[in-house]
Amino acid sequence: MKVIPVKTRIFKEGESLVDFVLGYVPRLKEGSVLVVTSKIVALAEKRTVEIKSARAKDDIIRAESEFAIKTKYCWLTIKDGMVLPSAGVDESNANGKLILLPRDSFKTALLLRRKLQREYGVKKLGIIITDSRTIPLRAGITGVALGYAGFRGVKDYRGTPDIFGRKFKFSRTDMADSLASAAVLVMGEGNERKPLAIIEDAPIEFRDKINREELHIDIEDDMYRPLFSRLPKSKS
Repeated sequence: MKVIPVKTRIFKEGESLVDFVLGYVPRLKEGSVLVVTSKIVALAEKRTVEIKSARAKDDIIRAESEFAIKTKYCWLTIKDGMVLPSAGVDESNANGKLILLPRDSFKTALLLRRKLQREYGVKKLGIIITDSRTIPLRAGITGVALGYAGFRGVKDYRGTPDIFGRKFKFSRTDMADSLASAAVLVMGEGNERKPLAIIEDAPIEFRDKINREELHIDIEDDMYRPLFSRLPKSKS
């Protein structure tokens, strides 16, 4: 598998995402996956807010969240079925503004895929909208797929034998987040100006329709649920 970051100019708020991609990625091979950072998707959608006060920022984070509790360093939130710090609201590389997450990353990925399939003349094309995330008890960030299109997001091993013939009961591979992490690694988090990446020869199953809930686990069924039940309650 090959992951190729794409260096660009600074994306301008409100400009066309499709035109920007085509300007820096004139061709794509059949069977490629195009990775797009959520920040430029949000900027294309004008999902920005002027920073007025710390209290106003807290209000925005709570409004963007389905669940939020204040912690030592940030708000711990659930948004769109994922645990994210501060609902993904970000000040980095934002030129004095807050950048929110895209409205619907799955919908954006699907629409972008359809347009780029026509422009590139390819059938097998994957799209991933990425963000960065932290992992409990681990330093640093990795990538996460906020939305994707064009491929199956999970590889299910349940019911298949391992190398000794014992059948898997729980094992599934999160293909979407794994590819997102590989791309975010080379795209960078600082001033690299690499908001796009191309993944070639990924071991995925391309398909036109996906189930956007295939990676979702209800919080009542999540193995980390006991940790959340012990967290302090919000005093909002």
